[in-house]
Amino acid sequence: MMLKLFKENIRIAFGSIRTQLLRTILTVLIIAIGITALVGILTVVSALENTISTDFASMGANTFNINQYENEVRNRGGQEREIINPIISYPEAVAFKNKYKYPFTETSLSFTATSAAEVKFGAIKTDPENSIVGVDEHFITNSGLETSAGRNFTGFDIDNNAYVCIVGSDFEKGLLKDVNPIDKVISIRGARFRVIGVLKEKGSTFGNSQDLRVLIPIQVARSLFTAPNINYTMSIMVSKKELLDQAIDNATSTMRRVRKLSPIKDNNFGVVRSDDLINRILGITKYLGLASWLIGIITVLGSSIALMNIMIVSVTERTREIGVRKALGAKKTTIAFQFFIETLLIGQLGGLVGIIFGILIGFGIATAMSFVFVIPWGAIIAAFITSFIVAIVSGLYPAVKAARLDPIEALRYE
Repeated sequence: MMLKLFKENIRIAFGSIRTQLLRTILTVLIIAIGITALVGILTVVSALENTISTDFASMGANTFNINQYENEVRNRGGQEREIINPIISYPEAVAFKNKYKYPFTETSLSFTATSAAEVKFGAIKTDPENSIVGVDEHFITNSGLETSAGRNFTGFDIDNNAYVCIVGSDFEKGLLKDVNPIDKVISIRGARFRVIGVLKEKGSTFGNSQDLRVLIPIQVARSLFTAPNINYTMSIMVSKKELLDQAIDNATSTMRRVRKLSPIKDNNFGVVRSDDLINRILGITKYLGLASWLIGIITVLGSSIALMNIMIVSVTERTREIGVRKALGAKKTTIAFQFFIETLLIGQLGGLVGIIFGILIGFGIATAMSFVFVIPWGAIIAAFITSFIVAIVSGLYPAVKAARLDPIEALRYE
């Protein structure tokens, strides 16, 4: 009996929607706009978070770097002052590597020689937008990089200052297109380097290509690029993750000894864990998520008002019908349930349209910004729940109003 009544109410609700098609479509669109805003922004935020996680996860959760800076400013007594740390010089970097002997760790030294190098292959040359990085034999492993062709540097290459290099994947699409890059000779600042490897594609992060770089032995890089105040980075990989915290503490004390800091002085260098970096950036994206919820809630509030309005008008227009049904024995709950089902259908239709539009818009923005798109199941579930709540809130008053109509007054209604 209850199932038959439910089916009848569904049939009546669809019939009412068909008779007020234009009004229903406009209401559905109003609800859809709110849900689209919510799902669209959450989709972009999810794609951004996935991109960041993918980009930084390759560094490994058991890796940390010692850099010149950790944060640009530090808060002191409500005042922000700029931290000016000295650069990490080559003698300091070497001293750290020699003194830091924590078990199950491997230390890599590197520096960015230039971010605007011109690379030549025969008569062809690139635009000056390539990064040249001086590295040792542990850099690729510690940085989570891999080669798609060729090999990594060996200790022999580094110790003997061999003029060999490993290039980014973009060189296979540009300068070394249509040739096997391995053993080809390229020229950087007049020095000739034999290509021994090609890095796997990393893609772009916030518009900066990670595949337009050339890795060369660190001492060779130091001889070619002699700019003053070159800043070095130490990257340390801990093979046993449970020793990471102790390894970081030991590295911090070692670097303090290298810099001859007294116990009362703050660190004048930065220790950056790869997982901390991910968490810090993802923490920023949470604010974007909150903003999307705020925008969505404001728009959905307008949608719920519009839906409530159409249902109140529907109750008014169908007053005589309600009177007839009550005169034939329909209960208050039956009348209320009929209008409630109608509101629920409109709300869910609006939610469905909004989800489709939101995912399409989010996908378009994510694709345009080179983010890694993922289906935002959380946003979809949130949208369904939101549209359901909107329908309940908007349909409650009209349903109660319809149920409370006096059958005699309703039958007199013109």
